[in-house]
Amino acid sequence: MAQVLEFKLPDLGEGLTEAEIVRWLVSVGDVVAVDQPVVEVETAKAMVEVPCPYGGVVTARYGEEGTELPVGAPLLTVAVGASEPAGAPTAAVAEQAAAPAAAPAPAPAPTSASASDETSGNVLVGYGTGAPAARRRRVRRAPMSPSAAAAAHAREPVNGAAGAVPVVSPLVRRLAREHGLDLRELTGSGRDGLILRCDVEQAIHQGATQAPPAVPAAPAPATTQTPPPASAPAPVGATPSARPGVTRVPLRGVRGAVADKLTRSRHEIPDATCWVDADATELLAARTAMNAAGGAKIALLALFARICTAALARHPELNSTVDVAAREIVRLPEVHLGFAAQTDRGLVVPVVRNAHARSTESLSAEFARLTEAGRAGTLTPGELTGGTFTLNNYGVFGVDGSTPIINHPEAAMLGIGRIVPKPWVYEGELAVRQVVQLSLTFDHRVCDGGTAGGFLRYVADCVEQPAVLLRTL
Repeated sequence: MAQVLEFKLPDLGEGLTEAEIVRWLVSVGDVVAVDQPVVEVETAKAMVEVPCPYGGVVTARYGEEGTELPVGAPLLTVAVGASEPAGAPTAAVAEQAAAPAAAPAPAPAPTSASASDETSGNVLVGYGTGAPAARRRRVRRAPMSPSAAAAAHAREPVNGAAGAVPVVSPLVRRLAREHGLDLRELTGSGRDGLILRCDVEQAIHQGATQAPPAVPAAPAPATTQTPPPASAPAPVGATPSARPGVTRVPLRGVRGAVADKLTRSRHEIPDATCWVDADATELLAARTAMNAAGGAKIALLALFARICTAALARHPELNSTVDVAAREIVRLPEVHLGFAAQTDRGLVVPVVRNAHARSTESLSAEFARLTEAGRAGTLTPGELTGGTFTLNNYGVFGVDGSTPIINHPEAAMLGIGRIVPKPWVYEGELAVRQVVQLSLTFDHRVCDGGTAGGFLRYVADCVEQPAVLLRTL
Protein backbone atom coordinates (compact mmCIF):
# COMPACT_ATOMS: atom_id res chain seq x y z
CA MET A 1 0.00 0.00 0.00
CA ALA A 2 1.30 3.43 -0.91
CA GLN A 3 2.36 5.73 1.88
CA VAL A 4 2.06 9.48 1.36
CA LEU A 5 5.02 11.40 2.81
CA GLU A 6 5.15 15.15 3.25
CA PHE A 7 8.39 16.89 2.31
CA LYS A 8 8.89 20.22 4.04
CA LEU A 9 11.22 23.10 3.11
CA PRO A 10 14.47 21.99 4.80
CA ASP A 11 16.92 23.99 6.87
CA LEU A 12 19.09 25.68 4.24
CA GLY A 13 21.84 26.55 6.71
CA GLU A 14 23.56 29.78 7.71
CA GLY A 15 20.57 30.97 9.76
CA LEU A 16 18.25 31.26 6.74
CA THR A 17 14.60 31.19 7.79
CA GLU A 18 12.73 31.46 4.48
CA ALA A 19 13.11 31.00 0.74
CA GLU A 20 11.19 32.07 -2.35
CA ILE A 21 10.02 29.51 -4.89
CA VAL A 22 11.66 30.39 -8.21
CA ARG A 23 10.78 27.40 -10.36
CA TRP A 24 9.17 24.00 -9.87
CA LEU A 25 11.18 21.20 -11.48
CA VAL A 26 8.40 18.58 -11.17
CA SER A 27 4.62 18.54 -11.57
CA VAL A 28 1.85 16.66 -9.80
CA GLY A 29 1.83 13.11 -11.17
CA ASP A 30 5.55 12.96 -11.92
CA VAL A 31 7.58 10.02 -10.65
CA VAL A 32 10.60 11.33 -8.75
CA ALA A 33 13.77 9.58 -7.66
CA VAL A 34 15.36 9.70 -4.25
CA ASP A 35 17.47 12.88 -3.95
CA GLN A 36 16.10 14.30 -7.23
CA PRO A 37 15.92 18.14 -7.30
CA VAL A 38 12.23 19.07 -7.25
CA VAL A 39 12.21 22.85 -6.80
CA GLU A 40 14.54 25.80 -7.26
CA VAL A 41 14.38 28.36 -4.45
CA GLU A 42 16.08 31.67 -3.86
CA THR A 43 17.34 32.45 -0.38
CA ALA A 44 18.87 35.65 0.88
CA LYS A 45 22.26 34.27 -0.12
CA ALA A 46 21.97 32.10 -3.22
CA MET A 47 19.83 30.15 -5.67
CA VAL A 48 19.47 26.54 -4.46
CA GLU A 49 17.99 23.41 -6.02
CA VAL A 50 16.26 21.43 -3.27
CA PRO A 51 16.33 17.62 -3.64
CA CYS A 52 13.54 15.42 -2.28
CA PRO A 53 14.57 12.59 0.09
CA TYR A 54 11.64 10.41 -1.04
CA GLY A 55 11.08 8.42 -4.21
CA GLY A 56 7.59 7.98 -5.61
CA VAL A 57 4.73 9.89 -7.24
CA VAL A 58 4.22 13.61 -6.57
CA THR A 59 0.63 13.98 -5.31
CA ALA A 60 0.59 17.67 -4.34
CA ARG A 61 2.64 20.86 -4.51
CA TYR A 62 2.34 23.76 -2.11
CA GLY A 63 3.09 27.30 -3.22
CA GLU A 64 3.22 28.95 -6.63
CA GLU A 65 6.36 30.37 -8.20
CA GLY A 66 7.17 33.65 -6.48
CA THR A 67 5.73 32.52 -3.14
CA GLU A 68 7.92 32.93 -0.07
CA LEU A 69 7.83 30.00 2.37
CA PRO A 70 9.32 29.68 5.86
CA VAL A 71 11.63 26.80 6.73
CA GLY A 72 9.49 23.85 7.81
CA ALA A 73 6.52 24.72 5.58
CA PRO A 74 5.21 21.88 3.33
CA LEU A 75 6.69 21.81 -0.18
CA LEU A 76 5.10 18.71 -1.69
CA THR A 77 3.75 15.25 -0.89
CA VAL A 78 5.01 12.01 -2.43
CA ALA A 79 3.21 8.66 -2.61
CA VAL A 80 5.88 6.09 -1.78
CA GLY A 81 5.45 2.38 -2.45
CA ALA A 82 2.55 2.54 -4.94
CA SER A 83 2.35 -0.37 -7.36
CA GLU A 84 3.18 -0.07 -11.06
CA PRO A 85 -0.01 0.58 -13.09
CA ALA A 86 -0.79 -1.95 -15.78
CA GLY A 87 0.47 -1.00 -19.20
CA ALA A 88 2.39 2.00 -17.89
CA PRO A 89 5.35 2.94 -20.08
CA THR A 90 8.80 2.25 -18.69
CA ALA A 91 11.48 4.92 -18.80
CA ALA A 92 14.94 5.17 -17.38
CA VAL A 93 15.44 7.20 -14.23
CA ALA A 94 18.42 7.69 -11.92
CA GLU A 95 19.91 4.80 -9.98
CA GLN A 96 18.28 5.96 -6.76
CA ALA A 97 14.77 6.07 -8.34
CA ALA A 98 11.99 4.34 -6.45
CA ALA A 99 9.80 1.65 -8.04
CA PRO A 100 7.17 2.97 -10.51
CA ALA A 101 4.08 4.16 -8.72
CA ALA A 102 0.57 5.10 -9.70
CA ALA A 103 -1.43 7.90 -8.19
CA PRO A 104 -3.19 6.22 -5.26
CA ALA A 105 -6.93 6.09 -4.82
CA PRO A 106 -8.03 8.25 -1.85
CA ALA A 107 -4.59 9.12 -0.47
CA PRO A 108 -3.89 8.56 3.23
CA ALA A 109 -2.96 11.51 5.35
CA PRO A 110 0.60 12.76 4.76
CA THR A 111 3.24 11.61 7.19
CA SER A 112 6.87 12.51 7.70
CA ALA A 113 7.98 8.97 8.55
CA SER A 114 10.51 7.17 6.36
CA ALA A 115 9.37 4.53 3.87
CA SER A 116 11.92 1.69 3.77
CA ASP A 117 14.57 2.09 1.07
CA GLU A 118 12.62 4.69 -0.94
CA THR A 119 13.93 7.58 1.14
CA SER A 120 17.49 8.85 1.35
CA GLY A 121 17.53 9.48 5.08
CA ASN A 122 20.00 12.28 4.56
CA VAL A 123 19.70 15.63 6.30
CA LEU A 124 19.23 18.59 4.01
CA VAL A 125 21.19 21.61 5.16
CA GLY A 126 22.21 24.18 2.56
CA TYR A 127 23.47 21.89 -0.18
CA GLY A 128 20.84 19.19 -0.47
CA THR A 129 20.77 15.66 0.88
CA GLY A 130 24.41 14.86 0.25
CA ALA A 131 23.81 12.08 -2.25
CA PRO A 132 25.18 12.63 -5.79
CA ALA A 133 22.17 13.72 -7.81
CA ALA A 134 21.90 14.98 -11.37
CA ARG A 135 20.72 18.57 -11.77
CA ARG A 136 18.00 17.45 -14.17
CA ARG A 137 16.39 14.01 -14.40
CA ARG A 138 13.96 12.40 -16.79
CA VAL A 139 10.63 11.72 -15.11
CA ARG A 140 7.57 9.70 -16.04
CA ARG A 141 4.02 10.70 -15.45
CA ALA A 142 1.72 8.22 -13.76
CA PRO A 143 -1.98 8.06 -14.69
CA MET A 144 -4.16 10.44 -12.67
CA SER A 145 -7.85 10.41 -11.91
CA PRO A 146 -9.90 13.24 -13.51
CA SER A 147 -10.41 14.90 -10.12
CA ALA A 148 -6.70 14.77 -9.30
CA ALA A 149 -5.82 16.15 -12.72
CA ALA A 150 -8.24 19.03 -12.27
CA ALA A 151 -6.77 19.83 -8.85
CA ALA A 152 -3.24 19.69 -10.25
CA HIS A 153 -4.20 22.04 -13.11
CA ALA A 154 -5.60 24.52 -10.62
CA ARG A 155 -2.27 24.59 -8.82
CA GLU A 156 -0.19 25.16 -11.97
CA PRO A 157 1.23 28.67 -12.52
CA VAL A 158 -0.52 30.86 -15.08
CA ASN A 159 2.24 30.48 -17.64
CA GLY A 160 2.57 26.75 -17.15
CA ALA A 161 0.04 25.87 -19.84
CA ALA A 162 2.12 27.47 -22.55
CA GLY A 163 5.42 26.11 -21.30
CA ALA A 164 7.77 27.41 -18.67
CA VAL A 165 8.94 30.96 -19.17
CA PRO A 166 12.78 30.96 -19.09
CA VAL A 167 13.15 33.39 -16.17
CA VAL A 168 15.38 32.71 -13.16
CA SER A 169 15.21 35.84 -11.05
CA PRO A 170 12.05 36.73 -9.11
CA LEU A 171 13.19 40.34 -9.43
CA VAL A 172 12.83 40.10 -13.22
CA ARG A 173 9.33 38.68 -12.91
CA ARG A 174 8.35 41.36 -10.41
CA LEU A 175 9.68 44.12 -12.69
CA ALA A 176 7.69 42.74 -15.62
CA ARG A 177 4.56 42.42 -13.48
CA GLU A 178 4.82 46.00 -12.26
CA HIS A 179 4.96 47.29 -15.86
CA GLY A 180 2.29 44.96 -17.25
CA LEU A 181 4.66 42.95 -19.48
CA ASP A 182 3.89 39.39 -20.60
CA LEU A 183 7.18 37.50 -20.28
CA ARG A 184 5.99 34.94 -22.83
CA GLU A 185 6.22 37.64 -25.50
CA LEU A 186 9.88 38.48 -24.74
CA THR A 187 13.00 36.86 -26.20
CA GLY A 188 15.74 36.37 -23.62
CA SER A 189 19.32 37.35 -24.36
CA GLY A 190 20.79 35.01 -21.75
CA ARG A 191 22.00 31.45 -22.10
CA ASP A 192 19.28 29.07 -23.44
CA GLY A 193 16.96 32.04 -23.96
CA LEU A 194 17.05 33.10 -20.32
CA ILE A 195 15.18 36.38 -19.83
CA LEU A 196 17.40 38.85 -18.01
CA ARG A 197 16.62 42.11 -16.29
CA CYS A 198 18.10 44.07 -19.20
CA ASP A 199 15.60 42.36 -21.55
CA VAL A 200 12.66 43.53 -19.43
CA GLU A 201 14.08 47.05 -19.07
CA GLN A 202 14.58 47.26 -22.85
CA ALA A 203 10.98 46.18 -23.43
CA ILE A 204 9.77 48.80 -20.96
CA HIS A 205 11.83 51.49 -22.70
CA GLN A 206 10.57 50.46 -26.14
CA GLY A 207 7.00 50.51 -24.91
CA ALA A 208 7.49 54.05 -23.58
CA THR A 209 9.13 55.37 -26.78
CA GLN A 210 6.69 53.64 -29.17
CA ALA A 211 3.53 54.76 -27.39
CA PRO A 212 1.27 56.55 -29.93
CA PRO A 213 0.96 60.28 -29.42
CA ALA A 214 -2.22 61.50 -27.86
CA VAL A 215 -4.83 62.58 -30.42
CA PRO A 216 -6.05 66.10 -29.71
CA ALA A 217 -9.70 66.23 -28.87
CA ALA A 218 -12.08 67.93 -31.27
CA PRO A 219 -13.08 71.42 -30.16
CA ALA A 220 -16.25 71.36 -28.16
CA PRO A 221 -19.22 73.56 -29.04
CA ALA A 222 -19.11 77.03 -27.58
CA THR A 223 -21.27 76.38 -24.57
CA THR A 224 -20.95 77.30 -20.97
CA GLN A 225 -18.35 74.99 -19.38
CA THR A 226 -18.46 74.03 -15.75
CA PRO A 227 -14.91 74.03 -14.37
CA PRO A 228 -13.86 70.65 -12.98
CA PRO A 229 -13.77 70.42 -9.21
CA ALA A 230 -10.38 71.04 -7.67
CA SER A 231 -8.54 67.98 -6.38
CA ALA A 232 -9.07 67.50 -2.71
CA PRO A 233 -5.86 67.93 -0.73
CA ALA A 234 -4.44 64.84 0.92
CA PRO A 235 -5.53 64.40 4.53
CA VAL A 236 -3.15 65.87 7.06
CA GLY A 237 -2.50 62.48 8.61
CA ALA A 238 -2.03 60.58 5.34
CA THR A 239 1.05 58.38 5.13
CA PRO A 240 3.61 58.97 2.33
CA SER A 241 2.67 55.65 0.71
CA ALA A 242 -0.91 56.89 0.26
CA ARG A 243 0.20 59.51 -2.27
CA PRO A 244 -0.11 58.71 -6.00
CA GLY A 245 3.05 57.39 -7.64
CA VAL A 246 4.57 55.97 -4.44
CA THR A 247 6.04 52.49 -4.87
CA ARG A 248 6.59 50.05 -2.02
CA VAL A 249 9.46 47.55 -2.46
CA PRO A 250 9.54 44.62 0.00
CA LEU A 251 12.80 44.24 1.91
CA ARG A 252 13.31 40.55 1.34
CA GLY A 253 15.63 38.20 -0.47
CA VAL A 254 19.11 39.60 -1.11
CA ARG A 255 18.00 43.20 -0.46
CA GLY A 256 16.47 42.22 2.88
CA ALA A 257 19.52 40.24 3.95
CA VAL A 258 21.83 43.15 3.10
CA ALA A 259 19.59 45.55 5.02
CA ASP A 260 19.56 43.34 8.11
CA LYS A 261 23.31 42.81 8.08
CA LEU A 262 24.23 46.45 7.55
CA THR A 263 21.79 47.57 10.23
CA ARG A 264 23.29 45.12 12.69
CA SER A 265 26.80 46.26 11.78
CA ARG A 266 25.93 49.91 12.38
CA HIS A 267 24.16 49.04 15.63
CA GLU A 268 26.90 46.85 17.12
CA ILE A 269 30.24 47.99 15.69
CA PRO A 270 31.84 51.32 16.66
CA ASP A 271 33.63 51.83 13.36
CA ALA A 272 36.15 54.43 12.25
CA THR A 273 37.76 55.15 8.90
CA CYS A 274 41.19 56.35 7.82
CA TRP A 275 42.43 56.84 4.27
CA VAL A 276 45.54 57.65 2.27
CA ASP A 277 46.48 58.42 -1.34
CA ALA A 278 49.06 56.14 -2.93
CA ASP A 279 51.05 56.17 -6.16
CA ALA A 280 50.03 52.95 -7.94
CA THR A 281 52.21 53.49 -11.00
CA GLU A 282 54.76 50.82 -10.02
CA LEU A 283 52.02 48.33 -9.08
CA LEU A 284 50.42 48.68 -12.51
CA ALA A 285 53.83 48.27 -14.14
CA ALA A 286 54.48 45.12 -12.10
CA ARG A 287 51.12 43.67 -13.17
CA THR A 288 51.88 44.44 -16.82
CA ALA A 289 55.23 42.68 -16.54
CA MET A 290 53.66 39.62 -14.87
CA ASN A 291 51.02 39.28 -17.58
CA ALA A 292 53.60 39.79 -20.34
CA ALA A 293 55.57 36.80 -19.04
CA GLY A 294 52.82 34.41 -20.15
CA GLY A 295 50.57 32.12 -18.19
CA ALA A 296 47.31 33.00 -16.49
CA LYS A 297 46.45 36.68 -16.37
CA ILE A 298 46.73 38.36 -12.99
CA ALA A 299 43.83 40.55 -11.89
CA LEU A 300 44.57 43.81 -10.12
CA LEU A 301 42.31 42.75 -7.27
CA ALA A 302 44.48 39.68 -6.75
CA LEU A 303 47.52 41.93 -6.21
CA PHE A 304 45.60 43.94 -3.59
CA ALA A 305 44.53 40.69 -1.97
CA ARG A 306 48.13 39.50 -1.79
CA ILE A 307 49.11 42.83 -0.20
CA CYS A 308 46.24 42.53 2.32
CA THR A 309 47.22 39.06 3.47
CA ALA A 310 50.79 40.26 4.05
CA ALA A 311 49.50 43.29 5.98
CA LEU A 312 47.20 41.12 8.11
CA ALA A 313 50.17 38.91 9.02
CA ARG A 314 51.80 42.05 10.48
CA HIS A 315 48.59 43.35 12.08
CA PRO A 316 46.52 40.29 13.11
CA GLU A 317 44.23 42.46 15.26
CA LEU A 318 42.30 43.33 12.09
CA ASN A 319 41.68 39.67 11.22
CA SER A 320 39.43 39.08 14.18
CA THR A 321 35.91 39.25 15.52
CA VAL A 322 34.37 40.31 18.83
CA ASP A 323 32.53 37.85 21.09
CA VAL A 324 30.10 40.28 22.70
CA ALA A 325 28.72 37.78 25.21
CA ALA A 326 32.17 36.79 26.49
CA ARG A 327 33.60 40.30 26.04
CA GLU A 328 36.57 38.87 24.16
CA ILE A 329 38.41 39.66 20.93
CA VAL A 330 38.81 36.46 18.91
CA ARG A 331 41.86 36.58 16.61
CA LEU A 332 41.59 34.17 13.73
CA PRO A 333 44.51 32.15 12.32
CA GLU A 334 43.22 31.90 8.72
CA VAL A 335 42.40 34.72 6.32
CA HIS A 336 39.15 34.04 4.48
CA LEU A 337 39.00 37.04 2.17
CA GLY A 338 35.63 38.38 1.10
CA PHE A 339 35.23 40.78 -1.81
CA ALA A 340 32.22 42.90 -2.70
CA ALA A 341 30.65 42.12 -6.07
CA GLN A 342 27.65 43.84 -7.66
CA THR A 343 25.30 41.49 -9.53
CA ASP A 344 21.80 41.64 -11.03
CA ARG A 345 20.54 40.17 -7.74
CA GLY A 346 22.23 42.89 -5.70
CA LEU A 347 25.41 43.13 -3.67
CA VAL A 348 27.05 39.83 -2.74
CA VAL A 349 30.30 39.13 -0.91
CA PRO A 350 31.88 35.83 -2.05
CA VAL A 351 34.68 34.50 0.14
CA VAL A 352 38.10 33.22 -0.98
CA ARG A 353 39.06 30.51 1.52
CA ASN A 354 42.57 30.46 2.97
CA ALA A 355 43.66 33.48 0.97
CA HIS A 356 46.83 33.76 3.08
CA ALA A 357 48.05 30.42 1.72
CA ARG A 358 47.36 31.16 -1.96
CA SER A 359 49.65 32.51 -4.64
CA THR A 360 48.73 35.61 -6.61
CA GLU A 361 47.82 33.42 -9.58
CA SER A 362 45.58 31.23 -7.41
CA LEU A 363 43.88 34.29 -5.93
CA SER A 364 43.21 35.68 -9.42
CA ALA A 365 41.66 32.41 -10.59
CA GLU A 366 39.43 32.15 -7.51
CA PHE A 367 38.24 35.74 -7.86
CA ALA A 368 37.27 35.03 -11.47
CA ARG A 369 35.43 31.82 -10.57
CA LEU A 370 33.44 33.35 -7.72
CA THR A 371 32.61 36.48 -9.72
CA GLU A 372 31.19 34.41 -12.57
CA ALA A 373 29.18 32.28 -10.13
CA GLY A 374 27.84 35.45 -8.52
CA ARG A 375 26.65 36.83 -11.86
CA ALA A 376 25.02 33.49 -12.71
CA GLY A 377 23.34 33.32 -9.29
CA THR A 378 24.91 29.93 -8.47
CA LEU A 379 26.94 30.85 -5.40
CA THR A 380 26.29 28.45 -2.53
CA PRO A 381 25.68 29.65 1.05
CA GLY A 382 29.10 28.28 1.97
CA GLU A 383 30.75 30.52 -0.63
CA LEU A 384 29.02 33.61 0.76
CA THR A 385 29.78 33.23 4.46
CA GLY A 386 32.69 32.79 6.83
CA GLY A 387 34.82 35.75 5.73
CA THR A 388 37.33 37.31 8.15
CA PHE A 389 38.30 40.43 6.15
CA THR A 390 36.75 42.15 3.12
CA LEU A 391 38.09 43.96 0.07
CA ASN A 392 35.77 46.55 -1.48
CA ASN A 393 36.84 47.76 -4.93
CA TYR A 394 34.41 50.65 -5.33
CA GLY A 395 36.75 52.20 -7.90
CA VAL A 396 34.94 50.18 -10.58
CA PHE A 397 32.02 52.59 -10.10
CA GLY A 398 34.24 55.54 -11.00
CA VAL A 399 34.51 56.99 -7.48
CA ASP A 400 37.61 57.93 -5.53
CA GLY A 401 36.64 57.24 -1.95
CA SER A 402 34.06 55.73 0.36
CA THR A 403 33.44 54.90 4.02
CA PRO A 404 31.92 51.41 3.73
CA ILE A 405 30.02 49.61 6.47
CA ILE A 406 31.93 46.67 7.95
CA ASN A 407 30.71 43.22 6.92
CA HIS A 408 29.50 41.98 10.32
CA PRO A 409 30.97 40.15 12.26
CA GLU A 410 34.33 41.03 10.70
CA ALA A 411 36.55 43.75 12.13
CA ALA A 412 37.76 45.65 9.05
CA MET A 413 37.33 46.38 5.35
CA LEU A 414 39.82 47.84 2.87
CA GLY A 415 38.35 50.11 0.20
CA ILE A 416 40.02 50.74 -3.15
CA GLY A 417 39.12 53.80 -5.23
CA ARG A 418 39.63 54.31 -8.93
CA ILE A 419 43.21 54.64 -10.21
CA VAL A 420 43.54 57.87 -12.21
CA PRO A 421 46.43 60.04 -13.45
CA LYS A 422 47.06 62.95 -11.08
CA PRO A 423 49.83 65.45 -10.37
CA TRP A 424 52.26 63.86 -7.90
CA VAL A 425 55.65 64.76 -6.47
CA TYR A 426 57.90 61.91 -7.59
CA GLU A 427 61.63 61.91 -6.77
CA GLY A 428 61.48 65.61 -5.93
CA GLU A 429 59.75 66.70 -9.12
CA LEU A 430 56.16 67.22 -10.12
CA ALA A 431 54.96 64.43 -12.40
CA VAL A 432 51.75 62.80 -13.57
CA ARG A 433 51.35 59.48 -11.77
CA GLN A 434 48.61 56.84 -11.41
CA VAL A 435 47.09 57.60 -7.99
CA VAL A 436 44.62 55.58 -5.93
CA GLN A 437 42.85 56.43 -2.70
CA LEU A 438 42.78 53.65 -0.11
CA SER A 439 40.45 53.62 2.90
CA LEU A 440 40.31 51.34 5.92
CA THR A 441 37.14 51.07 8.00
CA PHE A 442 37.83 49.19 11.23
CA ASP A 443 36.18 48.13 14.46
CA HIS A 444 37.59 50.45 17.13
CA ARG A 445 37.07 47.73 19.75
CA VAL A 446 39.77 45.49 18.30
CA CYS A 447 42.46 48.14 17.89
CA ASP A 448 43.24 51.83 18.03
CA GLY A 449 44.15 54.25 15.26
CA GLY A 450 47.85 53.46 15.50
CA THR A 451 47.31 49.84 14.46
CA ALA A 452 44.86 50.77 11.74
CA GLY A 453 47.19 53.47 10.44
CA GLY A 454 50.11 51.06 10.45
CA PHE A 455 48.12 48.51 8.45
CA LEU A 456 47.02 51.10 5.89
CA ARG A 457 50.48 52.62 5.59
CA TYR A 458 52.00 49.18 4.92
CA VAL A 459 49.39 48.55 2.20
CA ALA A 460 50.18 51.92 0.62
CA ASP A 461 53.93 51.20 0.74
CA CYS A 462 53.40 47.90 -1.08
CA VAL A 463 51.25 49.63 -3.70
CA GLU A 464 53.96 52.25 -4.30
CA GLN A 465 56.86 49.80 -4.10
CA PRO A 466 55.71 46.22 -4.81
CA ALA A 467 59.21 44.97 -3.96
CA VAL A 468 58.31 45.53 -0.29
CA LEU A 469 56.29 42.33 -0.54
CA LEU A 470 59.45 40.31 -1.11
CA ARG A 471 60.28 40.72 2.57
CA THR A 472 57.22 38.69 3.53
CA LEU A 473 57.63 35.84 1.01
